[in-house]
Amino acid sequence: MESQELLSVLEARERLLAGVGVLDFENIVTDTAVGRVMAEDVLSPHDVPTFASSSMDGYAVRAADVAGASADSAVALPVTADIPAGSGIPQELAEGAAARIMTGAPLPAGADAVVPIELTDDSGDRGDTRAPQNVSVLSSVETGDCVRPAGLDMRSGEQVLAAGDYLRPQEIGVLAAVGRGRVRVVRKPRVAILSTGDELVVVGGSLGPGQIRDANSFMLSSLVRRYGGVPTLLGIARDRAQDVEAMLDRALEFGTDWLLSSGGVSVGAFDCVRSVVERHGKISFWRVNMRPGKPLAFGHYKGTPFLGVPGNPVSAMVSFEVFARPALQKLSGRCALDKPSVEVTVLDEFVSDGRESYLRVMVCREEDGFVARSVGSQDSGILTSLVRANALLIVPAGETRVAAGRRMHAWMLDWMHD
Repeated sequence: MESQELLSVLEARERLLAGVGVLDFENIVTDTAVGRVMAEDVLSPHDVPTFASSSMDGYAVRAADVAGASADSAVALPVTADIPAGSGIPQELAEGAAARIMTGAPLPAGADAVVPIELTDDSGDRGDTRAPQNVSVLSSVETGDCVRPAGLDMRSGEQVLAAGDYLRPQEIGVLAAVGRGRVRVVRKPRVAILSTGDELVVVGGSLGPGQIRDANSFMLSSLVRRYGGVPTLLGIARDRAQDVEAMLDRALEFGTDWLLSSGGVSVGAFDCVRSVVERHGKISFWRVNMRPGKPLAFGHYKGTPFLGVPGNPVSAMVSFEVFARPALQKLSGRCALDKPSVEVTVLDEFVSDGRESYLRVMVCREEDGFVARSVGSQDSGILTSLVRANALLIVPAGETRVAAGRRMHAWMLDWMHD
C-alpha cells in the first residue's frame, strides 16, 4: 500500500475498531474477575436478604404496642427474646412484648418495627451482655421503621448483572451475594510484542557504539497489562524481512489475538515490517494525520490483526493510547472505549505543525478548575517527558498555535492526587 494519503485520527480509529470483535469467554474464580467483562447474564437465585432483618441495634416490637410512647410517657415492655445476628429464625414475638435485636439479625414473626437502642432506657453499659428483663421505650415508631424486608436488595429471579458489564469490586460483591463462586467472562487478549531495529539491545545488555536499549517492549507490555491484555515479548528482530517474518510466525503458533510491533513501519531504507505484513496479508492504513505517531500501520498478518507503532518511545506510547488501547478494550468486551478527559485552562503557549497533536502536559486542580502546564520539549524521543506528564493535551488538526489561557480538552493518563 503505497498511498500517501494521511487519514484523520478519527477515520483511522474507526477503521481499526471496525475490524475488532469481542473475544470468546472463559470461566474463572469470581474473586479474580475484577477488571473483566461479563459474558453472561446473572439472575439472583433467591431474595437478598432472604429474611427481614433489623438495620439497627435495638428492640423488635409491634408498632401498635408503643404508639404514643415518649420521653415523658415511656411504654414498658417485657423482653422475651435476645436475637443476635446469625442466630437463626427466632420465635414469634407475642403481643405486648419486645425482643432485643442486633443489626442484621432476623426480625421475629409478629414484629413489624425496631426501636433503636438510643430511644430506650437501655444504655448498653450494665456490665454484662445479657438482655434486660424489661425495657422502656421512649419514642413511638411506625410500621417498617429500621426494618430491611426480605428481597430489599435483590429479588429471586431478578437480573442483577448483564453480559457486557464491567466488573468492579462492587459487582464482585453482588456475585458473591448470590452465591456465584465462578463466573463467565470475556477472555483476555493475547498480545505479541515485537521490537525491530539493528540499533536495539536487550534491556540487560551492554551498549555498543550507536546502540540503545529496547525500552519500547517493556513499556508496551506494561500498557497491554494495564488495559487488560496478556503480553508476550517476542524479542528484537533485526532489520531483515526474514527475521521479522520468523518472529511474527512464531507469535501465531501460540494463539496470538493481536500483533504489536514498534519501529520498522516508516519510509527508511531498512524499515521492512510493513512490507512483510503486506506480503502475507494486508495493510489497511499506513499514515495518520497525528503528532506524534504519523508513521503508524494497521492491517492483518495471515489473518491476525497487526498494529505497527513508531519506534520513537513517545510516539509509540501515544499511538498505543489512541489506537491499541481502545482495540484491546473492545476485544475484552468493554463498551466504553473513550479515554477519560477533562477541560483544562492552558497555562503555556504551544505550537504545532497542523496535525492533530497530543502534547505532554501536567494537569492539576486549582480553585477555578483544571489547568495544564507544559512538561518541556515535545520531542518524540524524550521518554522522560512522559514521566513528568499525567495527561495529553489534544490540539485539533489544522491548528498551529495554542495561546495561554485557552480552554481545551486533555486525556488523563493518570488522575492527579487530591
